[in-house]
Amino acid sequence: MSTAPNLLLTRPASQSRSFAAALEAALPGRFTPIFAPLIEIVPLEGSIDLSDTQALLLTSANGVEQIAARTTDRSLPALCVGEMTAAAARSAGFAARSADGDVASLAALARSAYRPGQGAMLHIRGRHAAGDLTGLLRAAGIPARAAEIYLQRPCPPGQEPDIMLTAGDIEIVTLFSPRTAATFADAARSRNWNLTRTRSVALSAAVCASLGTLPFAGRLIAPSPNRAGMLEALASL
Repeated sequence: MSTAPNLLLTRPASQSRSFAAALEAALPGRFTPIFAPLIEIVPLEGSIDLSDTQALLLTSANGVEQIAARTTDRSLPALCVGEMTAAAARSAGFAARSADGDVASLAALARSAYRPGQGAMLHIRGRHAAGDLTGLLRAAGIPARAAEIYLQRPCPPGQEPDIMLTAGDIEIVTLFSPRTAATFADAARSRNWNLTRTRSVALSAAVCASLGTLPFAGRLIAPSPNRAGMLEALASL
């Protein structure tokens, strides 16, 4: 029987599997992954108009998956919030650059990349988004619009993870977005999960703050808001 600590993966299923593979490659045998996606990605109906567009703005791998499924056009450059999103965009065939930060960092990258008269910046996003990216760009005089093409729907963690969390058998929980963290916090309070032996590892300070006052045994924030930062944080445990 494995004695490796149980590590809860809360991202959507495909992204959790990808991170689990990267984790095993970087830290073989160190953790036992437990899959409990707390967000389900639901595509929204409607087409995407890419005309009069000079670049895509991508703030999550979910956005990458959704735009890649909607169009075969890979001619537009992809400006991405962080390296995880940029890597997903490159895998989907886009020429991608990473802002290596947050929405403000991506806005700065978009301002530097903007070419007057060549069209607008198009933010590919879900219904729930952190920050007002298009608002930041419009305030700087840059034409920008958003395409809301998917919904991030909260979902229950599943029977096995629920039982393990109630029993206090999850040592580590990884959280990659404020919405997922808030969903975890709501479920923890309503289901009375025992977190006294659980440490949270969050992608950023904003993600950690969305956990509220949950009584974790400890909290850790990744040194950089990307996959490498999360792996570094986990390596330190």
